[in-house]
Amino acid sequence: MRRNNFTIKGINPCFFTFLAISWLGGIMPLNLKAQTDTVKLSRKDSLNKINELKEVQIRTIKITRRQTSSTPLQILSGAELEKLNSLSVADAVRFFSGVQLKDYGGIGGLKTINVRSMGSNHTAVFYDGVHLGNAQNGQVDLGKFSLDNIEEIELYNGQKSTIFQPAKGFASASSLYLKSRQPSFEDGRTNRFKGVFKTGSFGLVNPSLLLQSKITDHTYSSVSAEFKNANGRYKFRSTNGSWDTTGVRTDGDIQSMRLELGLNGILRDSSKWSVKLYGYNDNQGLPGAIVANVWHFSQRQWNRNLFAQSTYEKNIGKYSLMAAAKYANDYQRYLNPDIVSVDGLLDNRVHQQEIYLSLANKFKVNNFWDLVWSADYQMNDMNGNLYRFAYPRRHTVLNALATQFHFGKVDIQANVLSTLVYDKVETGPLPDNHNELTPTVMVSWQPFGQKEFRIRSFYKSIFRMPTLNDLYFTFYQPRSIKPEYTKQYDLGFTYIKGYENQALTQFSIQADVYYNKVKDKIVAVPGTSQAIWTMMNLGLVGIKGLDVNMQSAWQLNKDFSLNAGLNYTYQQALDIDKASRTYRDRIPYIPLHNISILASASYQKFSMNYSYLYTGERYDQSANIPVNYIQPFYTHDMAIHYNTMLHKRKIRLTAEVNNLLNQPFEVVTNYPMPGRSYRFSLTYDY
Repeated sequence: MRRNNFTIKGINPCFFTFLAISWLGGIMPLNLKAQTDTVKLSRKDSLNKINELKEVQIRTIKITRRQTSSTPLQILSGAELEKLNSLSVADAVRFFSGVQLKDYGGIGGLKTINVRSMGSNHTAVFYDGVHLGNAQNGQVDLGKFSLDNIEEIELYNGQKSTIFQPAKGFASASSLYLKSRQPSFEDGRTNRFKGVFKTGSFGLVNPSLLLQSKITDHTYSSVSAEFKNANGRYKFRSTNGSWDTTGVRTDGDIQSMRLELGLNGILRDSSKWSVKLYGYNDNQGLPGAIVANVWHFSQRQWNRNLFAQSTYEKNIGKYSLMAAAKYANDYQRYLNPDIVSVDGLLDNRVHQQEIYLSLANKFKVNNFWDLVWSADYQMNDMNGNLYRFAYPRRHTVLNALATQFHFGKVDIQANVLSTLVYDKVETGPLPDNHNELTPTVMVSWQPFGQKEFRIRSFYKSIFRMPTLNDLYFTFYQPRSIKPEYTKQYDLGFTYIKGYENQALTQFSIQADVYYNKVKDKIVAVPGTSQAIWTMMNLGLVGIKGLDVNMQSAWQLNKDFSLNAGLNYTYQQALDIDKASRTYRDRIPYIPLHNISILASASYQKFSMNYSYLYTGERYDQSANIPVNYIQPFYTHDMAIHYNTMLHKRKIRLTAEVNNLLNQPFEVVTNYPMPGRSYRFSLTYDY
């Protein structure tokens, strides 16, 4: 292995662990001191005012964001997230329209998001406003992010409907924004504590805690920690049409730990700053494909993810500044005792480091015209123990020029993105450099006098580079893979109406028709073994679709309320390359129809939540022939919650049942999903 001491200019990953522990040790005395001191707080306490305003702002802006957004926006937040039968972010996003979640089974299985059939690598994931990068394989495992520390999830098709954002926000076909829980203190309190304990099927033991502390009037901290252990065992049904048998999945065990430390504040000049340290570590089995009567697998994987990020925002008259910096260090070990490589048993170890810097500048020309220039720099360094490894280092420079016009009932946004990618390798032929310009235009229009109804449309051209795995993760030589080029067209409307003195308090509907065109789509084809895959480009893919989202809220009396939501997606994703053998065939794993229903009812201290998910017929290969056909499947989930107070502490008891009818199904062929399962949780909030 070429570089055993994997650091950047002497910075060792252990330094960040030491920094996190030292920082945590530093804030604890402040927290204890704050609790022992006699603090006399009045109603004019500035931080309480800020938090109160923030809560009111979230309730009002939540509606206007969906109304005025020039791109389709879906939101899950607050009580909606708590009611879902969801353990992780991956479980929650499957209820968004236009989304397919690839799930390889069990608690430890990889879970990635695919929006409008563009592929997982076309969806950028942001955590508290900073991009979660993975240049190695381009995919973010959403199963690693627990909902216990998530306050809000936003999904934008195209891009976020604001020009004041990092250049990374312009550089993908869709964006998923995760917002961690923000501290809020009422009645003169200086700390808050929330503890959750979950248990249930698969041997699950999952405690988590969240501690929020007020250090000064304008500075607060948060500590979030979670431990998860599960054996991952569950029964499954296996059949090929002529025989049917029941087996037990034994290779989905996982043990993971997560620690997040946050520090936020407001300076005297009203500028805002934040610092976040994140650490994640797991040891898990890898569920394999159930084929040829092989049901047990010995592959294992170890992951370690560390990052430190900081943000700063400031307004000076008509000028606004937003800056961010991040350092990430990821390690992954994959062991497969069943495969022998050049050096013995297949034991791949890969390190990845990332440096990310971002600067966004906004100038308000007048009341109806804004200008933004955003610039990002990202460096990714990859080190592995593979035979003839290239040791790639990728430099990415993004520059975005954006403008926005507000003309009463019309809002127009446009931007052009410059992307410069420069790869450097230590072995093998020199890679190609890429310099691309990609435009975007978005329009939102209020055609009538009422603000409830708006029409929106956007056009976006974007491309994605092959990942470092696509190009350099090979036993033989680097691959020659072209970038993917995409064009997106969208036309839709949104209608949101609130009612007073009626049982129906709110109704909303948004619908979009769209067409996506993907050139040189990157696909992986199995080679002589499961460990050696061939990466190649395929001509053209055309995607026609319709997304519909409806929500309603009812208040039947002072104790009884109802909420209901329906999401529907129609997609026809076809191979439109006339030179292809599968011309006009549907591309793999894209169903024609997707339906999800969410309904909840609350009565006094009790509430019940029901969810239904339907996935239509699909094919698991490019050739649409009967042997590759996958039947539709559906699942029913249900949860009952009991909320009470005990000595001014909030107590919440939850019982959940997933896949209520115990239906056998597979999201990915030969990766059977669990049948009926149960989960119980106790939440203590003070």
